Amino acid sequence: MLLTRGLILGLGAAALMSAQEPSKKQLTARELFYAATQAPAKPVDTAKPPVKTETSKAAPKTVANAPRPNRTPAKPVEIARADQKQEPPSTPDGTGKVTPAVQTAPMPVNGQPPLGLRINVMRYNSDGSTVDVLPDTVFHSGDRIRLSVEPNANGFLYIATQGASGTWKAMFPSPDIEEGDNRAEAMHPYVMPPGKRVFTFDATAGKEALFVVFSRQPVTDFEDLIYSLKGGKTVSQPTPQVRSDKTLIMAANIGDSTISRMRQSYARDLIVEAVNPSTPASAPGLKQETAVYVVNPTGSVDSRVVADIQLVHQ
Repeated sequence: MLLTRGLILGLGAAALMSAQEPSKKQLTARELFYAATQAPAKPVDTAKPPVKTETSKAAPKTVANAPRPNRTPAKPVEIARADQKQEPPSTPDGTGKVTPAVQTAPMPVNGQPPLGLRINVMRYNSDGSTVDVLPDTVFHSGDRIRLSVEPNANGFLYIATQGASGTWKAMFPSPDIEEGDNRAEAMHPYVMPPGKRVFTFDATAGKEALFVVFSRQPVTDFEDLIYSLKGGKTVSQPTPQVRSDKTLIMAANIGDSTISRMRQSYARDLIVEAVNPSTPASAPGLKQETAVYVVNPTGSVDSRVVADIQLVHQ
């Protein structure tokens, strides 16, 4: 009897201690994006000096002029889309609106920083100035825009666009930009198209699709289509390596099955947050802005972030 009572008391104490343990702080995608720049990370072996990471916003850089840097499985959260609308849904009786729940996740348990992208569209005004808008904005004939993609870590960036035929073509890397090198630097916006060029919507209404992939490691699905490797394929490395043996070949098109496979494989761990100037700052130092944040909170060495961008014009 004493043994049984002691066991019950022990279990009760354990349950009480467990209940008193504080849960890990849940962060939004935007908070995770910037928290990654402050989290300690293991050194990355690269052939170039490490790039100093800044938490402040750097001046936008076009891809053409950007400097070159060099799973523990997680519980699925939600497939993220960069064009995901943030309109609050109606209540069941249709009499009002309710605020949608914000997607959140804790910092990675392994101590590594989460991987993320900040995406926004810059729309040109008639006087040549620009205003930031969300990707789900409805554009019209004659509208001129540029796309800004900003990673929060060093890695490898891929951007593909879908034509009217349904096939995809690589926009980045490009043979005209850094000799086809697709390494991206942390906390620098990469603006597409580069230089002074812009996207201009014509009179034909429809949708323009872009697919963005950012990864700590080269993505084999894209690498095999975009590059030829001298001496055959290299063995996957635990950290990003400078691949001087890569020759840009740029496939004429990329099958929709390839994009679908990457979307299904890489999107399941992501959380997404769209913010605008009316979005309250959930943490000190977060400014008013218009942008979409897509983050992989797993902290794994092979983390990837994908974003579907649908630009609608009427």
